[in-house]
Amino acid sequence: MHGEREESPGADTPAPGRRRRPRYRGTHPRRFAERYKELAPEKYPEIAAHVRAQGRTPAGTHVPVLVPEVLAALDPRPGEVVADLTLGHGGHALALWPRIQPGGRLYGLDLDGAVLARTRDRLAAAGAEITVEESNFAGLGSFLRRHDLDGCDVLFADLGVSSLQIDDPARGFSYKHDGPLDMRMGESRRRTAAELLATLSAGELATALAELADEPQAAAIAAAVVAARARAPLQSTRDLTRLVLAAKGISPRVLGAARRADPDLLHPAARTFQALRMLVNEERGNLAALLREAPHCLKPGGRIGIVSFHSGEDRLVAEAFAAGRAAGFYAAIAAAAIRPGPAEHRANPRSSSARFRWARRGDAGTVA
Repeated sequence: MHGEREESPGADTPAPGRRRRPRYRGTHPRRFAERYKELAPEKYPEIAAHVRAQGRTPAGTHVPVLVPEVLAALDPRPGEVVADLTLGHGGHALALWPRIQPGGRLYGLDLDGAVLARTRDRLAAAGAEITVEESNFAGLGSFLRRHDLDGCDVLFADLGVSSLQIDDPARGFSYKHDGPLDMRMGESRRRTAAELLATLSAGELATALAELADEPQAAAIAAAVVAARARAPLQSTRDLTRLVLAAKGISPRVLGAARRADPDLLHPAARTFQALRMLVNEERGNLAALLREAPHCLKPGGRIGIVSFHSGEDRLVAEAFAAGRAAGFYAAIAAAAIRPGPAEHRANPRSSSARFRWARRGDAGTVA
């Protein structure tokens, strides 16, 4: 059972060369590394099903969002060339692969080399043949040239941070787990979140919090960061979470009671973490570069779809698609953002803020 207590030290001796299971205090594993059954859903599918039935995502896994809607809008067909620009755990890629067979080619890009290694093995085990590259989608045109492609029939990007990254405290993405303030999605990112917090001015930080995360108390949080770092550097996610709570005048006890009463209540530090992650990984600039280059990378009749999780990102996508249609780049675009339905929201609470938009190039002509 999921809650079984691990044997006490000395209760059994593992066979030579056999790794002992992680030990933990109490009846339930709490730390990321202790959840070895959730981290191996192929071996313990009943545990993954049990966790999902509770409305949670098993540790170290990722549930792709809006899969039927993505497939319906992008309509991948046999023999086509598809590029998943944010491969992640490979959930969308696994859904796209069978639709382009026989004869189709699937390419996967991602900034996170550590995640890519796992995903490559997972997709191979599922029989999906995919060309994988650790790469930034902002350089999509260069990627196509490296692989001698004259364009793609389908381009897809999911801009959300992967659950594999959120759940691992060592990556520093989440206010839920104590870890280093890192937040880098790949080794190409030079500055960590801790380094940004140590150098940004109060004005720069307040602007980022307001523009990238719609944080209503951006100025107060920025001032608190500057005051705190004068005493000691902010190094951990716990340090930052406590600082945000104090800046907003919220005690952990009051927050705990409020979230027990309303489990869907947004955590007071969520927007701050989102803005920092976007700054560290230059997400807005990368998205703008992709949107500029995408029409030139689609074949006639090609389709592009983008899932975003923030109103600012969705606005960029909507404006770029509308401008592309006005300029004659796109023949059709989504009339409105497509959102998860109640059933998907219940099954995967992390999908709640997802917004999906698509665009289609004309069947003839060359993009200028």
